[in-house]
Amino acid sequence: MTAKEKFKTYKNVFDEKTLRVLFKLESEGYFDELKSPVSIGKESNVFTALNKKGDYVIIKIYRINAADFKRMYKYISADPRFEGLSNNRRKVIFAWAQREYRNLLIASEAGANVPMPYAVKDNVLVMQMVGSGSLPAPRLKDSIPKNPEKFAKSLLNNLKIFYKKGFVHGDLSEYNILNFMGRPYIIDLSHGTKINAPNADELFERDIKHLKKYFSRFGISCDFGGIKGNGI
Repeated sequence: MTAKEKFKTYKNVFDEKTLRVLFKLESEGYFDELKSPVSIGKESNVFTALNKKGDYVIIKIYRINAADFKRMYKYISADPRFEGLSNNRRKVIFAWAQREYRNLLIASEAGANVPMPYAVKDNVLVMQMVGSGSLPAPRLKDSIPKNPEKFAKSLLNNLKIFYKKGFVHGDLSEYNILNFMGRPYIIDLSHGTKINAPNADELFERDIKHLKKYFSRFGISCDFGGIKGNGI
């Protein structure tokens, strides 16, 4: 069976090379079949999928043709880990997926609340699904925590882990924080930038600004700026 036949339902969504990558990851046992779309965006398409054990995982597919690779290149070229990366559409998008995998792996191994990454190949990332059964956890923008102050403090502690491991999220807001049973889970780590990168401080301050704005709606004023220090 060819990749096109296996994923013929998605032939108008993915290019032929992406279909081959999906088929390769499926044949290696990372998932058995794509199930439902979680989000369809300009940068990536995200799906739930079942693996052979019957557990749900997330398949994130960066769009080769639609993604704004020039913006991606601007971000990633400042990351010391990708020094010397050529300004080539496919290479930039593949590096973007690789960076998300690396950041997720570092964060998850350090104990942060992020999805565990399972595999990355070219523009496709396979990772843990945070949620219950077949339903992914909602984003913070769609699910206000019952205890916003507790949620904010937990979020702050997770961001401290990021910083101690040497990177900042770089694009943080209520759109890429999940609310799973009252606990924050941080997603979309492809923007994650090493703290010694030239633009790291600027990205960090923007993240903090977004968080302060969101939690101020509930009269909460956490010291998110204290992430670089020891206090909460």
